[in-house]
Amino acid sequence: MAVKSDSCRSRKYPYVAVMQKLADHSGHIKNKSLEMTIPQFQNFHRQFKKIAVLAETV
Repeated sequence: MAVKSDSCRSRKYPYVAVMQKLADHSGHIKNKSLEMTIPQFQNFHRQFKKIAVLAETV
C-alpha cells in the first residue's frame, strides 16, 4: 500500500484510519472506526490474513 499527500510532511506520525461494519449475533450492524500507526496497521493486516485462513477451514 502506498499513500501520498502534500500535508504528510507536516504530520510527524502518519496514521491509517479504518472503518469497519460489524454485525452482532442478532445481525444488527454497527460501524466502528479505528486509527492506527503504520506498524499497528501492518500487524492488524497480518492478523486478519490469519483469521481468513482459519475461517476457510471451518
